[in-house]
This record gives sequence, C-alpha cells and structure tokens, in this order.
Amino acid sequence: MTNVQKGTVPSQFQSVARYVAKYVVSPPIAVRRIDHYDGERVTYHYRSHRTERVEREPIDVKTFIGRMIQHALPKGCKRMRYYGVQATKTFAKVKAAIQAALAKVEGVVKGAVKIIARLTYRQRYAQSTGRDPLICPHCRSAREVWRIWHPTYGVIYDEGEVIKRGTYASSAQRAGP
Repeated sequence: MTNVQKGTVPSQFQSVARYVAKYVVSPPIAVRRIDHYDGERVTYHYRSHRTERVEREPIDVKTFIGRMIQHALPKGCKRMRYYGVQATKTFAKVKAAIQAALAKVEGVVKGAVKIIARLTYRQRYAQSTGRDPLICPHCRSAREVWRIWHPTYGVIYDEGEVIKRGTYASSAQRAGP
C-alpha cells in the first residue's frame, strides 16, 4: 500500500510513478479478491485447480507483497504476452490460411473420429495388422488378457494383482458383458 496525494508528482519520483502505473492498470490480483487486511495479515480468495473450490488464504503482509511483486519486471525488461503464431501481427496473417485448411479437412476428421470411436481395441488392432490380438497364433484358440507390459513403463495392468486386492468382482461388474 502507498499513500499518494492528488496533484503533481515530484520530479525525482516521476520515473517511479511511470513504472508503478503499468501495474496499477492491470495488477496481478484483483482488489475484489482481497477479503481482509488488518495491518499484519492479508486474507484473499482464489479458485483452487486441485479442489475446484474457492479457498481463502490468510498470509503475512510481507509474504503477500512478495507474491505480488514477483509479477513486476525489473527495470528495462519488456513484457511480451504473445509470440509466434499467437502474436497479433502474425495471427492476423495466418488466420485465413488456418481457417481454409480446417474447412478442407473438417469432414474427413469428423468421419475418422466416428469410425474410430465405434471400433473396440480388438477390432482396430485386427483392422490395422490383419490379425486378431486375442487369438493365439500357434493353437488358434481365444486368449484372455492377464497382464499388459510396456517396454518403457513395465507392467501397466496385471489381472492377478486385481484379484489379490479384492477389487476384481467390483471391476468386473462395472465392465459388464
């Protein structure tokens, strides 16, 4: 907080006033989110991404100021919001090309998504490789999946572990026929 009197700014503080004015226009936190200030502690609220609820946090004034001041750039640094395709100048030039490309592939993509969504993993695998993944290539009998192993992640599913944990019945009921 600062105590600024209405009127002209003394010449020695002109550059400081110009620098601080940038952050007064768009501060890192809206004033309406500050719920209480008693001189020693600040209480503010925010929506937690973890719990999806509004949470209130009372913190020390110095901690609060530290959290807010980290958004102020050092003197001489320039703030850049967008770059690359999202930059205002570039986006205006590329927007028409992106829309034209999307219009050309829209029907193809929608059709592909519908086809893939209707097929099971077993059907998609058989369609792409020409063989059924649940038929043994040696004896031609039907197989069941007990364990799934990935070269990078190792075992990612183990039916035996599911049975040991006692969650087999409940997961079988959820899966259905």
